[in-house]
Amino acid sequence: MRSRVGPRHARRPESTMLRGIYLPRSMDAGAFAMTTYGIPMLVLATTNSASLTGLAFALEWLPRLGAFAVAGAMVDRHGTSCILRLASATRAAVVVAAALALPQLESGLPTTITVMLLATLTGVLTEFSYIAAETAGGVASRQVGERAHRVQSVLLGIDQVGTLAGPAVAGLLLEYTGTAGMLFTIAVFSLLACWLAPPQYAPGRTETPKPVLGGLRTGWTTLCSLPALGWLVGGLTVSNLAIGLLQAATPVIVVQQFGHSSADVGLIWSVAAVASLITVAVCRRAIDRWGLWLVGALCAAIAACGCLAVSLTHTYTAYLVVIAVLMAGEGGMTVVLRTLRSHLIPQTVFGATLSLTILLLLLPFPLAGVLVATVPPALLGHAITGCAVVQALGLALAFVRLRTLPGLRGHLA
Repeated sequence: MRSRVGPRHARRPESTMLRGIYLPRSMDAGAFAMTTYGIPMLVLATTNSASLTGLAFALEWLPRLGAFAVAGAMVDRHGTSCILRLASATRAAVVVAAALALPQLESGLPTTITVMLLATLTGVLTEFSYIAAETAGGVASRQVGERAHRVQSVLLGIDQVGTLAGPAVAGLLLEYTGTAGMLFTIAVFSLLACWLAPPQYAPGRTETPKPVLGGLRTGWTTLCSLPALGWLVGGLTVSNLAIGLLQAATPVIVVQQFGHSSADVGLIWSVAAVASLITVAVCRRAIDRWGLWLVGALCAAIAACGCLAVSLTHTYTAYLVVIAVLMAGEGGMTVVLRTLRSHLIPQTVFGATLSLTILLLLLPFPLAGVLVATVPPALLGHAITGCAVVQALGLALAFVRLRTLPGLRGHLA
């Protein structure tokens, strides 16, 4: 930290990281979590259909995948502040328009179409803002060198706090204030993210920017040159099929099979976020002592065991506990991924490579929505078990391969 002695313009405020990185990330994380978990609950409350809920989950995630084709390159070209402000402001306008329009529409097809369109638009805008905020966090991580995992653990903690509060708040607002209350709250978080977005955390730019659609090619080339990151991303992509299936199926399982409310759906993910937050805090110190690989492998084993146990639960309380264990393991693996990513990806192509890695990680989510839309509710347990087996095998292969890669002692030991 710089001394306060010197001219005013030369001082570096102690609150730079808080004001420049953590606060805007917190606001965007709140909007992200409420959108991700609130929209499927809104669809189920509106239609009472498991198939439409799964379809809404798929429609929410498919456009997000398309957004990654351009989001990273846009951030590399225009900087984090510009993209974060534009995406957040547009998202606020979209949800406010939906909040005003939905009470005027007839129930049935018009309302269903409107909510599906809302899921599509907010999905695209949320991923643009997320890529911008994540890129700013990557820049900050590189600036602190060997303490990058500490910055990443704080950023992941912020995301998990959003996941903690977002589903619970969305469920409660939907239960007691209706659609308008939930959507207006998303708008408030979006506007705060827009207002707090700092100009000083723009990524490094090349003198001759690449075409926007060239971002995926740039990211793929970079990922192929980093085998450690490639194997870790591959393992987590397989794991995310099980995670996505649980996210899409939980409203159906909790409301229709366990007979609980949408507020109880939000409570599950809030408790899971608490477990993940605790894991993140533990991993922050554990990585210092035992290294990335050992911590990541242990978290992968916990996540796999938790997912395998989901189909054995038959009560709401047991389901809540198992989901919390699963997400605790996922939280630890995410710290490992973010730390390795911030160390290995060159700054000049960070946005493009980041967007590609997240694109790969999110590919299973729309597939999970399609599974929920097509598999009868009575057979969801079997589908979850199958995905859990695939998850365990994928994570085991990824971490065994990581252990044998040469030249990674400084990052994985």
